[in-house]
Amino acid sequence: MFSTDRKQPIAIFAGRSNPALATRIAAAYGCELGKIEIKDFADGEIYVHYEESIRGSDLFIIQSTHPPADHWMELLLMIDAARRASAARITAVIPYFGYARQERKDQPRVSIAAKLVANMLETAGIDRVLTMDLHASQIQGFFDVPVDHLYGSAVFIDYFQRFDLSNLVVVAPDVGGIKMARAYSRRLGAELALIDKRRPRQNVAEVMNIIGEVKGKNVLLIDDIIDTAGTLTSAAAALRRAGALEIMAACTHALLSGPAYERIENSEISTLIVTDTIPLRRPSDRIKVVSVAEHFADAINRIYTDDSVSTLFIP
Repeated sequence: MFSTDRKQPIAIFAGRSNPALATRIAAAYGCELGKIEIKDFADGEIYVHYEESIRGSDLFIIQSTHPPADHWMELLLMIDAARRASAARITAVIPYFGYARQERKDQPRVSIAAKLVANMLETAGIDRVLTMDLHASQIQGFFDVPVDHLYGSAVFIDYFQRFDLSNLVVVAPDVGGIKMARAYSRRLGAELALIDKRRPRQNVAEVMNIIGEVKGKNVLLIDDIIDTAGTLTSAAAALRRAGALEIMAACTHALLSGPAYERIENSEISTLIVTDTIPLRRPSDRIKVVSVAEHFADAINRIYTDDSVSTLFIP
């Protein structure tokens, strides 16, 4: 049970993108989710109505923004309604921050979608953002309001330490993941390796080289997002050819689009551990879920009580 003894009352509400996680976060905090009506008109237009007073409250809105894009629109409407209902402070709790993979102009005539949605959130009226494992950490700089960036490693490390981690090497599936993989290898006392890949087109990856020794080693592949699982499964196949023994993988945000399930279930990966920032489309014997609810509840409490959140930022 966290603190509630402040003059400014706390209120925790949730959109429809991930109700199970929102319920777990509220339970971990020690309260119930606020009552809100969200529905779709016949043409798909979204309607939002807070069914209880939030005037003067410290409001936390929980909404992951995985596809469809309606989840973004729903969040924006919830923020707008809360601002018009005189909430004192509005924090958008976004366990999975969608459109984060379009965070730079890497070729002519493309949008920087992550900056656009940051602008939209601020225009709607947020005062703060709480999120986890942004695909690109520089997205924090797109905001002119505070952004608290949590790491999934906080829950994964606790999970992995239950196992025998001898003879382990942590592998980054691409250059962009090397910082995350290094943090895991340091905290698990494991060696580090890197997959050198090229991406001829979107959602297609080709393994070129493995940098580091994996022969005769147990492997833990680390990534922040799995979409179609092409990168992950091709990396696992290359590691097996290079002589790796058991191959496990961990990912914070399990989008698992298109052929992802079939690829994982037919791959060299023995177990894929994911968090519940995004609800799974269906269960799988190869996929295990660990919850980030307590981690988010702790962060919400620290924000509400104006305590330091930085101790939760250790990657």
